[in-house]
Amino acid sequence: MDISKSLKSGVEKLMPVLFIGHGSPMNAIEDNEFSRGWKEIAKKVPKPKAILCISAHWETKGIKVTAMESPKTIHDFGGFPKELYEVQYPAPGSGWLAGQVKSTIKKSEVLFDEDWGLDHGCWSVLRIMFPKADIPVIQLSLDHTKSAGYHYELAKELLELRKKEVLIIGSGNLVHNLFMASFRNNNINEPFGFDWAIEANNLFKKLIVKEDYNSLTNYKSLSDAVQLAIPTPEHYLPMIYAIALKQKNEVISFFNDKPVAGSITMTSFIIDK
Repeated sequence: MDISKSLKSGVEKLMPVLFIGHGSPMNAIEDNEFSRGWKEIAKKVPKPKAILCISAHWETKGIKVTAMESPKTIHDFGGFPKELYEVQYPAPGSGWLAGQVKSTIKKSEVLFDEDWGLDHGCWSVLRIMFPKADIPVIQLSLDHTKSAGYHYELAKELLELRKKEVLIIGSGNLVHNLFMASFRNNNINEPFGFDWAIEANNLFKKLIVKEDYNSLTNYKSLSDAVQLAIPTPEHYLPMIYAIALKQKNEVISFFNDKPVAGSITMTSFIIDK
């Protein structure tokens, strides 16, 4: 991507933004409709200079960004086949991007982290989208002490990174209630959804398309179905980061728009012109 040419033409080129419903870690090693959806969406994205991932699975007090040269692959789950634990995603880190994040975010102090790595919310998706692991990847943590509105305002500060060929990915699930999940036939990816999960997911999509970000950030005032959909906010907040980065001339396109296990939705979207 030649940003200088875009600037000369008077149009600033922005890297697309993604929200990925990552679901089960098994999607990292299975050939299914969701992993195929990730492969297809990767074809629509220019090769990034680096990737910034906001995953549901890294919550901290305060904001941190991974800053190590070689982030480890974290197998932060239990009860899955041995094959999954053997997966490694050896993408390099990026001190450059970590520094860019720290200097770009003004709403909070950003601390460099040398311990975390890449959790499954990040690598399970990237392994499918960018299997060569040749693009530098860092993660930005979610401050669990802050509101959705706080995260929305902080996310808007990341816009400059889109101008620098950085792909920003929020990885979570719009509807995510493992307490109520039903694995019929022992299949975590069986496509069915409870009525409340479908209702909440449809409402989220409607509000996203309408750009009603006030309702989305104040989700606790929405319907009972939404409260069931978001028993805890960590899988919902990565979506807030994605919508905060949408510009007026861009559109949102949904994909992988299906419920699984009754109480989880794989709904994902790309923001682009």
